[in-house]
Amino acid sequence: MLAEARAPTRVDIAGLSNVGKVRSANEDHFAVMAMRKAVELRATNLQELTLLDRVRRPEVHLLVVADGVGGASGGKLASGVAVRAVVEYVAEAIGCVQDFDVDHEQAFLDQLSRAVERGHERLKEMFQTQGGPATTLTMVTLVWPRAYVVHVGDSRGYYLRQGVLRQFTRDQTMGDYLVDIGAVTEQHAQKAGLYNVLSSAVGGDLVPTVGVVDLSDGDALLLCTDGLTKHVKDDRIAAILSSGSAEAATQSLIDAALAGGGTDNVTVIVAKAGD
Repeated sequence: MLAEARAPTRVDIAGLSNVGKVRSANEDHFAVMAMRKAVELRATNLQELTLLDRVRRPEVHLLVVADGVGGASGGKLASGVAVRAVVEYVAEAIGCVQDFDVDHEQAFLDQLSRAVERGHERLKEMFQTQGGPATTLTMVTLVWPRAYVVHVGDSRGYYLRQGVLRQFTRDQTMGDYLVDIGAVTEQHAQKAGLYNVLSSAVGGDLVPTVGVVDLSDGDALLLCTDGLTKHVKDDRIAAILSSGSAEAATQSLIDAALAGGGTDNVTVIVAKAGD
């Protein structure tokens, strides 16, 4: 009897961006990219299907959000340059992505960090003076069930598991930094607006953080700019992510941010997986 080969986990992904109710221009940019290099096994009578892992290649997804700072025109330019540079770099280095091996994860993360550095270098070349346009950038390269994260600034990454929402990025703001080292209290940082000042940015003082998140079937992954989290609380985000398709969740999250005030641009990417 011919055995059915198990299909890889299907990942449903959608992204959406909205200018909001107050801003005249959208300074956010995002991208979702799928990279495939697969050998599809339709049927076989081999008993040890694990032997076929050598010829299978995982489907790789690149998810990236960026929120520009530096004025309407400058911020829009900065986030666009950064996202474009990341997508171009990953496309050029697609051999590294497609030949991915868990035994070489650090080299893989180094390549992803290099993609962010390219965007940083381009912005520095375009604006030679200090204080030029800059941008946050949160990027996930999804090789299910692992999410490889490169994070700069205060756009965020979350995952939802069994109804519980967990943030896997840490905001890089002066408020968070000064509170962490004990220089100021949370109340002082809030009052002084220090949570609105980035301590790390692409095009500014770049200090990216990298990491790995292990996911499970049934999880939902969310990347977003702060236009969402300013207006939508975690419990509401969790409720929206808990049901429906990725496309429906992105629209519902945007709608919730607008209903909550829509004072900023809002961008979301949602990935949901299952058999």
